[in-house]
Amino acid sequence: MAEQRTGRAGDAGTIDVGGDITVNRLGFGAMRITGPGIWGPPADADEAKAVLRRAVELGVDFIDTADSYGPHVSEELIGETLYPYPDDLVIATKGGLERTGPGRWPANGRPEHLVEACEGSLRRLKLEQIPLYQFHRPDPDVPLDESIGALVRLKEQGKIRHIGVSNVTEQQLRQAQRLTPIVSVQNRFNLTDRRAESLVDLCEQEQLVFLPWAPIQDLDGVPVAGEIARRHGVSPRQVVLAWLLARSPAILPIPGTGTVSHLEDNLAAAGIALGPEEVAELNHAG
Repeated sequence: MAEQRTGRAGDAGTIDVGGDITVNRLGFGAMRITGPGIWGPPADADEAKAVLRRAVELGVDFIDTADSYGPHVSEELIGETLYPYPDDLVIATKGGLERTGPGRWPANGRPEHLVEACEGSLRRLKLEQIPLYQFHRPDPDVPLDESIGALVRLKEQGKIRHIGVSNVTEQQLRQAQRLTPIVSVQNRFNLTDRRAESLVDLCEQEQLVFLPWAPIQDLDGVPVAGEIARRHGVSPRQVVLAWLLARSPAILPIPGTGTVSHLEDNLAAAGIALGPEEVAELNHAG
């Protein structure tokens, strides 16, 4: 059995966001402090709040959320639990999706929707300015320039500090970059889904932050992760997070959970040093 370790987010080192924000390189994704299907309140609100408080206690200073988580539930819990915020806490949120039911995520990139979404996030999070606001997903029915243009105007109004994009292709990233500086990309990336590999490398080259969503998936299909975990006396989850940290200095993992025990397990990954051969094994495992 893997030994339970208590780690701190700072053990992973730091990363710069937008050139003027520095955070610990292991954050927290706040999607799973909501109900089933990322819909409605969590079954245990006290546990969800305990997760948020414990994350901050263990050095997490970057929390990723979205107005669509719940919807609104994740942002509301963050505001209720952590405000007034520590001076170094960075809360990133996203807009551009609607919720029509559990597990349903239709895109809405209309400028008026994005303005409404951003202003709602500001209220729920009790912020005057959102440090990192990410366009959640391009809307096939709305020109990308119009959606990004709305975020540019919000930035000009001081409501957004930095702009990021999510679920994009390299072409869409380049299109957004023609309109405004983009500081982060959030796409799905894990051991068994490497479709965003070229974007990870691009982020490293251009000093952007890459935020992998669904970072821990299909571990049963990657036996080498279990083998390496046994060598280190840790869990396969921790090995996967340690691999992400080793894969590129541009990666800022944001594993999410609704329980304190899983949170502590995730953060312990910050202190795991994989050898070059182990990183290579995992690189070829997908």
